[in-house]
Amino acid sequence: MTETAPAPAPVTLRALAAPVFLPSLLFGIGQGAIAPVVVVSARDLGASIAVAGLIAALAGFGNIIADVPAGALAARLGERRTMIAATAALSVALVMCAMADSLLLLGAGIMMTGFARAAWGLARHTYVTEAVPYELRARALSTLGGTQRIGMFIGPFVGAAAMTWSGTQGAYWVHLVTALAAVGVLLAVPTPPGAADADRPKKKGEGGHGGTLKVLREHLPVFRTLGVGAMLLGALRAARPVVIPLWAEYLGLDPAATSIIFGLAGAIDMAMFYPAGKVMDRFGRVWVGVPCMLVMATSLLLLPLTHNAGTLLAVALLMGFGNGIGSGIIMTLGADASPDVGRANFLGGWRLCADLGNAGGPLLVSGIAAVATLGPAILAMGVIGLLGAGALAKWIPRRDEP
Repeated sequence: MTETAPAPAPVTLRALAAPVFLPSLLFGIGQGAIAPVVVVSARDLGASIAVAGLIAALAGFGNIIADVPAGALAARLGERRTMIAATAALSVALVMCAMADSLLLLGAGIMMTGFARAAWGLARHTYVTEAVPYELRARALSTLGGTQRIGMFIGPFVGAAAMTWSGTQGAYWVHLVTALAAVGVLLAVPTPPGAADADRPKKKGEGGHGGTLKVLREHLPVFRTLGVGAMLLGALRAARPVVIPLWAEYLGLDPAATSIIFGLAGAIDMAMFYPAGKVMDRFGRVWVGVPCMLVMATSLLLLPLTHNAGTLLAVALLMGFGNGIGSGIIMTLGADASPDVGRANFLGGWRLCADLGNAGGPLLVSGIAAVATLGPAILAMGVIGLLGAGALAKWIPRRDEP
């Protein structure tokens, strides 16, 4: 009589700590290390303020360009091989940035970092979606997002330490080292038994299901409804790090005070990722998505009423809380909506929706501020947040089972 092989143990958050969350933390440290220095590097090469800002924005444009191709790549190669390829591309990009002697080379390197980050993020998103059961999915994805945020919070301090002996190049070397360390952990740590299938390359026809475009067309109703909600949330989130410093400058606060306010708001943001996932898993996604948008919208509507450091801090903390309780919500909604066949392709399109919002939020603030003033631009983002809350309330599926 043939014995039946025992079923693999269910995947737990503890089992994902080393193979998933630790690489995410390391990768986030690297991202945080270079975030403050891209503009400085461009200025050192002779760029104007406007051109330096454009170069800094190229990483976001790289994300947008690469989202859908990254989904196709992950569908063909599997998640782990995609992350290795992304790290290789990122390594080349970071060397280009560190050694850049022209704005063209620096801009090309920064855009390549966006390509690599899109592939890395897509692969991690797909892996967790496939490896983790529905009842644990939101906690896993909010923890994934939380570790990335913690890394980006630590990164500027690590980068600053490196720059004391290596100049601005030190920040790029930090990102290179942490990215290589992340992929080293990925290769060294065994995959949890219950998640082994999520690492395999997709069989012929399984990943693409007739091609990426076919997958995206089949799920167009999701993208034009729930995807629009994700886009609006992405726009609100991306506007947050723009409007707080700009309003602080309008109030006449010095850069040190602005940094403290921003850092305290970031600490509140980071602290909320696990409670956010637990609420989503226990009560449903709508109980996080809608409050997240409402709180952020309210804080944006209150921001132009602040008149000193104390009132600005209070509103910034509220904004950080709102963003924090939404940790992982976009990834979770995308995971829930993704099909079993063509999942990576679908998630490439889903992440494109959010990244379009990420790119559009700051541009919208700048455009309205140029036509009117900063106050109306911030208020307009608050109204967009209210519309986004309504969109999520309408389109987030209510269900207890996957």
